[in-house]
Amino acid sequence: MPFASLGLDPHLARAAAELGFSTPTPIQSQAIPAVLAGTDLLATAQTGSGKTAAFALPLLQRLSSQPAPNPRRVRALVLVPTRELAAQVGDVLRSLCQHLPQAAKVVVVFGGVSINPQMMALRGGADVVVATPGRLLDLVQHNALQLQAVECLVLDEADRLLDLGFADELQGVLDLLPPKRQNLFFSATFPPAVETLAQTLLRDPLRVDIEAHEPGASATVVQRMIQVDAQRRTQLLRHLIKSNGWERVLVFVATQYAAQHVAAKLHQGDLFATSFHGGLSQGARKQTLSEFKEKRWDVVVTTDLAARGIDIVQLPVVVNYDLPRSAVDYVHRIGRTARAGEGGLAVSFVTAESQAHWGVIEKRQGMRLLPEHIEGFEPTEAAPPPVPGTGGIKGKRPSKKDKLRAAAGGAKPA
Repeated sequence: MPFASLGLDPHLARAAAELGFSTPTPIQSQAIPAVLAGTDLLATAQTGSGKTAAFALPLLQRLSSQPAPNPRRVRALVLVPTRELAAQVGDVLRSLCQHLPQAAKVVVVFGGVSINPQMMALRGGADVVVATPGRLLDLVQHNALQLQAVECLVLDEADRLLDLGFADELQGVLDLLPPKRQNLFFSATFPPAVETLAQTLLRDPLRVDIEAHEPGASATVVQRMIQVDAQRRTQLLRHLIKSNGWERVLVFVATQYAAQHVAAKLHQGDLFATSFHGGLSQGARKQTLSEFKEKRWDVVVTTDLAARGIDIVQLPVVVNYDLPRSAVDYVHRIGRTARAGEGGLAVSFVTAESQAHWGVIEKRQGMRLLPEHIEGFEPTEAAPPPVPGTGGIKGKRPSKKDKLRAAAGGAKPA
């Protein structure tokens, strides 16, 4: 089925083809007509399924159907949780509108960098603003933009936007928007907090669930679980990369220190490896991602910063060096591979200490992987005895932050 059959402008269909979308993905086929019709939307789809184009294409078409006022008013607002996702969504929007008779002015704003260039970019207004909530509120306070004319609000990765630390900022943005508008919620998962917000904000929404029958990852991801002693994970990782000829590998660890440490060890082992985490400057993070996409690094070792919103074309392998804290994060991590219908491999290292937590992930994902042992790296450590009252994550009790996050997730937003 071609994009034209969904009612899209030929200019936008051409731009979509140039981005690699020859035919609509399932989420695009269902979402685009609904967005064009002005319907509120609650859409669930696996990572890499084309969610960004699913809202970007009809959004741009609706904006292009009416001439932009002078100065331009912000008519569409896309809220995202991270700088990387903001930049990526902005790039997609600009690429899709390049062939339109009058391209929309898209401005991307996020924290961690100077606010002055973003204020300059907003001079004369903007048609679409892609923003993280905190920086958006800063710009409103600086009178750099107003939100009274917003016709469409998009929450991309809506579950992350309701994480602890985002909920208050999100509510602050919502309070500045006109009550009459179209609302589009997109994410790979919808926990109770998002469902509650959706019931509050959405008006007779269309519910789109793509592959909702699969609680886990895309069927195009081959998943493996390898048991190994904790102290031998780096050696095993290097062995697997070398013996299998993996050309690009995204490795997830638990902390910024681990990202730097593991990357340094791999670099000493004749692999072009570097780290990527929130402690780096925005310029360094942008450069690392760009170089990884250009295949100038063999390995990037990262925290969960890269678990969402990072689109790397044809990334063949993802490795969970440390297991994620939750089953939802597991889905997002391995969703960095096998995107847009491509195949991919996700490997998880499971130590004796993390065996119980792996069992929780398997149970919540409704899967069961056959444990593997790699010759020369067979595990020798025994699992520690269970500690009564623990949260089941790496043998530790739930932290204060975990408890606050759980409380926020169960509470009705103000």
